[in-house]
Amino acid sequence: MNDILHQAKAITELHAQLQIPLALPCENFLSVLPANQTPVYQSAWLAARSLGFIPKDAACIAQAWDAQSQRSQSFSQSFDAALWPVNAIDFGIASPAETESFAACPHNLGLYAVVPDAQWVDKVAQLGVPTVQLRFKSNDREAIAQQIALSVKAVAGTQSLLFINDHWQQAVDAGAYGVHLGQEDMQETPLHTLRASGLRLGLSSHGYSEMLAALAWRPSYVALGAVFPTTLKKMQTSPQGLGRLAKYVQLAHNTPQVAIGGIDLPCLAAVMQTGVGSAAVVRAITGAEDPGLAVKDLMRCITLATT
Repeated sequence: MNDILHQAKAITELHAQLQIPLALPCENFLSVLPANQTPVYQSAWLAARSLGFIPKDAACIAQAWDAQSQRSQSFSQSFDAALWPVNAIDFGIASPAETESFAACPHNLGLYAVVPDAQWVDKVAQLGVPTVQLRFKSNDREAIAQQIALSVKAVAGTQSLLFINDHWQQAVDAGAYGVHLGQEDMQETPLHTLRASGLRLGLSSHGYSEMLAALAWRPSYVALGAVFPTTLKKMQTSPQGLGRLAKYVQLAHNTPQVAIGGIDLPCLAAVMQTGVGSAAVVRAITGAEDPGLAVKDLMRCITLATT
């Protein structure tokens, strides 16, 4: 047990950039350490919990680290705590040729504006924002259909790619470019039917386990967040931070990724430097005094950070 604890502490020290606030020492989790697992698994699990990963994500990390060590046989003599797993094989992610995928979208979606109605869709499309999501909240089906139809019309003749949040059937009917779904919506939506429609699909994720569930469907892109604190939506998980975002990007490199959650101009360059292909913003545009200037500054920042 002393060796396992020692290796766990080594992992937490070497990967401190993955730690979230209020994380606890490894010793705090010894009483709930999974039994009947390899020393590698137990060391990685303790470290992940100490870094603040939720239990189901800690299990993903531990399983991947165990798989990684079995491939390299690194634990037989020494354990390299620096080798945080980022190989899709170790996380059980199928190769692109093994599963049917949704229609492809650009790997780098650039600035991704999330806006509340068709008027905003029209505004940001005219400003040249490359990717737009209509997040129209209503229980009125007629109003939803109207907003989606107007949004599809608004991006016609522009370079903007339009994703519709949640309302997948209306998006299909209106001929939208794609749909974005959260984890709960993903469980409730007939994804095989949606894939057959030809629409692109973006899926939300908030950590390893949700990202793996999303990637299993081979979506057009996966959203990673929340990167920073946000007041726009109550999150069940803590903000992931830039360190974790960089690891997620490495793992999901075969799938386009969108960083989301609390992103604005001051932090945008650091977000893009993780290697993510897109950053979603909400209030950085809709809450700006001059949305046109805000879009210009955000797009210039992305260009400078990725060239």
